[in-house]
Amino acid sequence: MNVVCLDLEGVLVPEIWIAFAEKTGIPEFRRTTRDEPDYAKLMRFRIDLLERHGLGLKEIQEVIAGVDPLPGAKDFLDALRAKTQVLILSDTFYEFAMPLMKKLGYPTLMCNALEVSPEGKITGYRMRCDHSKLTTVKALQSCGFETIAAGDSFNDLEMIRASKAGFLFRSTDAIKAANPDLPAFENYEDFLRGICAAL
Repeated sequence: MNVVCLDLEGVLVPEIWIAFAEKTGIPEFRRTTRDEPDYAKLMRFRIDLLERHGLGLKEIQEVIAGVDPLPGAKDFLDALRAKTQVLILSDTFYEFAMPLMKKLGYPTLMCNALEVSPEGKITGYRMRCDHSKLTTVKALQSCGFETIAAGDSFNDLEMIRASKAGFLFRSTDAIKAANPDLPAFENYEDFLRGICAAL
């Protein structure tokens, strides 16, 4: 029994924080898990930056409302779900992701939650668990599933390495160079073929 575990941002939808950076004109928001392997450090940086600029959840959700899945992502996901179980494992937040899940046909998503003040200020966040992607993959394996994992960032490498097969999708040159043994794909057609060959 197989379960394919996919990252969300950069794989199926654009990077939300990059879209926010473009909308606000604040380039520091472009920093993502492709750039910073320490997620806690990255989130503290983001929350501090929001505070400095007087921005909150409302402004981020307004940007997300105009974001669509990457071209071809829904067809890829539909084709993959017709062949096997798919679970999206993301370090994003339900408060960000749910409008995008609607556009993707409501696939199963496991992610984190924000802590938000009554005024809409993002004050913190709650991770599902430590090393959430790796922990989830190991939990699935303990239930008798074999996992196949794919993502584009530093925080995907643990689940990719722990799975029976793992792939990079539209990753950075630096991550691909540091992981030359991982098959890397740039388009959904080849990506689907690669995953299906591993099933």
